[in-house]
Amino acid sequence: MFCPDCKRLMRPDRPKAVWRCASCGRTVPLGRGVEVRSSTPIEREVAVVDGKTPTLPKTAETCPKCGNGEAYWVLRQTRGSDEPETRIFECTKCGHKWRDYQ
Repeated sequence: MFCPDCKRLMRPDRPKAVWRCASCGRTVPLGRGVEVRSSTPIEREVAVVDGKTPTLPKTAETCPKCGNGEAYWVLRQTRGSDEPETRIFECTKCGHKWRDYQ
């Protein structure tokens, strides 16, 4: 419950059966809700990404299958934690995947 005057959190005062604002002292009977509305509507931006649009970073890496010079990449920990991670590439043209162990 928020105070309609100062917009601070109100706490229940059980012996008196009211909501009491610690900041301004306003009281509202328990069981009643105070509706607070914003004067401006909330606008949200939503990014729509279909399943076919890759969101991975790209790098200049030559594909061993088709010779394309650009590939998506991701790092994965494929071995023990004391070993370096593995770079996995995917060609942007043909979709071929290969690994680079560091």
